[in-house]
Amino acid sequence: MLETAVREDALTTTPEGFELRVGLPWIRSMPLSGITGLTVEVDGRSLAGGGLMVVLGSRRVQPHALEAERGWWFVQDRLVLAGRGALSAGGHDVAVDFQLMVPYLQARPGSPLVLPFHLEARLELDAAPVPSVSRDVA
Repeated sequence: MLETAVREDALTTTPEGFELRVGLPWIRSMPLSGITGLTVEVDGRSLAGGGLMVVLGSRRVQPHALEAERGWWFVQDRLVLAGRGALSAGGHDVAVDFQLMVPYLQARPGSPLVLPFHLEARLELDAAPVPSVSRDVA
């Protein structure tokens, strides 16, 4: 699952910077509200502050705002992460970290299981954007 979470076509350019598409590294769809601590690094540089947004259909939200989302991250979908600032053509080292709360599994009585994920890949920047599969919540 981890090897397919960040595919070779995951990094694309946009007018504002770039987008990174991340697959869910889990066996079942999960609520967006279960994602915490989402961070992205590109070439060792952290996208802190407003430098990183999550694209949910036509909306953009900050990573910490996912805890209030009612939508789902479906297994077949890619979560679109938007970064500000242009990237040069060629290869880039990308790292994504987050915790995923699994509400139907317990770590101990009364406490859901929280799994840490670290995904990294060397990706070639693709100038042709890939269609988004992130879903908007009505």
